[in-house]
Amino acid sequence: MEKVKVIGIGGGSGSGKTTIVRKIGELVPNFLCIAQDNYYLSAEYITNTNITAFNFDHPSAFDSKLLVEQLKALKRGKSIEMPQYDFVHHRRRDQTITLEPKPIVILEGIMIYFEKSVRDLIDLKIFVDTPDDIRFIRRLQRDMVERGRTMDSVINQYLDVVRPGHFQFIEPTKVFADLIVPEGGNNQAALDVLSSFMRNLLGSTEG
Repeated sequence: MEKVKVIGIGGGSGSGKTTIVRKIGELVPNFLCIAQDNYYLSAEYITNTNITAFNFDHPSAFDSKLLVEQLKALKRGKSIEMPQYDFVHHRRRDQTITLEPKPIVILEGIMIYFEKSVRDLIDLKIFVDTPDDIRFIRRLQRDMVERGRTMDSVINQYLDVVRPGHFQFIEPTKVFADLIVPEGGNNQAALDVLSSFMRNLLGSTEG
C-alpha cells in the first residue's frame, strides 16, 4: 500500500478527541485509529490510594519507541500487533490486536506531539482545545464509571499531576498544530471541514 497518511488528534485529557474520531467514523470510511493510551507502560503497583506513584501525565509514561516503530510499519504498508492496556489494573494486556494498514491512520492521544520522533510521522496535526473545567468533569465521569476509580483519587491525581502535566507537556504542543478545533466533538463546522479533507485525502491515496 502506498501513500499511507497519519492524522494526529491531540489535546488534553477529556478534550473530546475520541468523540471526534467516532464522528469522523460515521462520515468517512476506510481509516484506522490508534490510541496512544494503548502504549502506556505497565504500572501494576498502582491503586486508588497511591495513584500518583506513577505519572501517567508525563512523556516517560509511554512506550514511544514501540509507537514509532509501529507507525513506521503502517506507513510502509505493513501490519502491526497493537498493544492493549488494562486501565483497571494499570498494565499492558497479554493480548494484542492485529491491525492492517489503511490509506488513513488516525493517531489519537494527549502527548502525540511532544516527542519529535512521533510528531515527524504525522502528516496532519489537529489539536482539540477544550476548557479545563469541561475536561476535568469528563475525566472524573470516565475514571469513576469505566476505570473503577474513587472521586478522591481522581481529584488528587488531577491536582497533583494531570493539571501540571497538561500545562507543562500538552498545552505547549499546540504550536505544532496545523488545525486547532475548539470544543472538540461539539464543533460541527470543524468536523465537516475535517471530514471533507479526509475524503479528499482518501481520493488522492486511492488515485
